[in-house]
Amino acid sequence: MNYNGGKWLIRRLCTEVKKVNIYRQLSALEMTGGTVSQTLNQYVMEGKSIQKEELERCVKQLRKYHKFQHALEIMEWMEMRKVNFASDNYAIYLDLISKTKGLDAAENYFNSLPLEAKNKYTYGALLNCYCKNLVTDKALAHFEKMDELGFVTNLAFNNLMSLYMRLGQPEKVPLLVDDLKQRKIPMAAFTYHIWMNSYADLNDLNGVERVYEEMKREDEKEISWHTYNNLSAIYVKTKDFEKAESFLKMVEQKVQPQQRYTYHFLLSQYAATSNLVEVHRIWNSLKSVFPVTNMSYLAMLHSLRRLDDIEGITKCFKEWESNCVTYDIRLVNVVISVYLSHNLSDEAELVFKEAIRRRKNGPFFRIREMFMMYYLEKGQLDGALSHLEAVFSDVGIEKWRPSPEVASAFLKYYEEETDLDGVEELSKILKSHNLDYSWFKSSPVINETLEEDSQVNSAL
Repeated sequence: MNYNGGKWLIRRLCTEVKKVNIYRQLSALEMTGGTVSQTLNQYVMEGKSIQKEELERCVKQLRKYHKFQHALEIMEWMEMRKVNFASDNYAIYLDLISKTKGLDAAENYFNSLPLEAKNKYTYGALLNCYCKNLVTDKALAHFEKMDELGFVTNLAFNNLMSLYMRLGQPEKVPLLVDDLKQRKIPMAAFTYHIWMNSYADLNDLNGVERVYEEMKREDEKEISWHTYNNLSAIYVKTKDFEKAESFLKMVEQKVQPQQRYTYHFLLSQYAATSNLVEVHRIWNSLKSVFPVTNMSYLAMLHSLRRLDDIEGITKCFKEWESNCVTYDIRLVNVVISVYLSHNLSDEAELVFKEAIRRRKNGPFFRIREMFMMYYLEKGQLDGALSHLEAVFSDVGIEKWRPSPEVASAFLKYYEEETDLDGVEELSKILKSHNLDYSWFKSSPVINETLEEDSQVNSAL
């Protein structure tokens, strides 16, 4: 055995374990409590070093799972420790500020950057923020400034195209494509995809086909399963399921899925074409290639729900429940939602009872809200109130606020079933159960009702 090689392997394995451990600690903070800075400081105090690249990987993963606040806190910790930022680090920081603190805070951060940090990455990140927030005037002015500085890229055009699509102005996308071509900026796969979608929104399927043919002719290397999935989604919307499935077959035959999430998309798209047989075929294919994760079961449950296959949902859920390593409450949410929509309240309560047994700390408030609305719709006030009281027991009276749907359901019940003022009756019921009423006034629905009542009383 090569001794030096053995030492290298041990060091490599130790490094990998360390990477996993710090990310696991950071990603679990929502469940374990504590802050990012406390976690990282403790890690360092234990004599463990953290490389910048490792922190960047953690930020990337947290962003992937939409844990933006924790990702931002890592960047803030790096800044406090005076870690040197690369050009793209500033851009990621700006994006996270926008997602957690709002556009104004992102603008202020950009304006405070030193001149050398105002580069194509940070300019591009701010343009993305403007486009995501549908601030058209600022987006266009910022794009012009980027153009003057020579910072305009394919990505900048894609941002503007996405802006116009979200604004319901797909006719502007082909014009941007023409501009991009005149500048001889290379097209990317996403550019082709959004160009196809603009024609689809204009009900021009010939235009969609023209873009696809151009992509095959000019940039065939850019064609991936994303392209075929995008095309299948377009034809699902037009109810041309045969055409949609022909593109799904191309994903399987030409691209040959290499990642688990490709199968997830196939499950979703075959469900959209109402083809239960193909959904089960893809599911079996996935299980033969990869170990099945919670995410895979979640994708399958969503697909079966779309097909209204109650029997299949029950079978899939029980299979997962009997084999799962981590009890994922998201799967429970799906099954309970389906059962309640089919008036299978006893079955839903049994699933929930098992979830409480296996994951005592929840959180369960989303599930309880589903039960509240179900029981109120059925005129079963006691059932709704039992879940309402349990919410406070689960998360505390200060940590939960009713969704607009829950607030509306309670108001509707009291006003229809008792013919009395819903807000007043709800107040009495909550007080009779020793519950503070002030939490419910935080609901926009309640506030709006109170304002209307106040205006009526003033008029009288």
